[in-house]
Formats: sequence, C-alpha cells, structure tokens
Amino acid sequence: MDTVVIKSQLQKMIDQQDDISVLEAIYTLLQKTSLNPVLKYKLTERAKMSEDDINAGRLLTKQEVIERTNSIVK
Repeated sequence: MDTVVIKSQLQKMIDQQDDISVLEAIYTLLQKTSLNPVLKYKLTERAKMSEDDINAGRLLTKQEVIERTNSIVK
C-alpha cells in the first residue's frame, strides 16, 4: 500500500468512527509521533552512524557489552 491509499482508508475509518475514546487514542498517537524536527534529525543521524559501525564491523561481543554495563552500574 502506498501513502495515498493508507491516508484515504484512514480518513474513511475516522469519518465512520463514533467512539470518542477511539478517536482520542488516534489523536494522541498521531500527536506523539510528530517528533520535534531537531530530535528526529539527531535520532536519524545516530541510526546512520550505527549502521556504518555495523557495516564496518565495529561491533562489541556479548562479553564486552556485559563488562561495559557492569562497569557503569558499579
């Protein structure tokens, strides 16, 4: 499905919905997913850096993760 089809179907479903709690839930969901543009940019850049690290083989072993976590917790 493409964006236009999904939006059209959502609009029809919303127009037919009479339950206020369902409409409020949809409203809340859509509000929460509208990220601040700066935050969205930062999160996207961080994800790209992570992908670069994975592709370059810069990974930690399970034991290294455990050791780092334990050192932080202490």
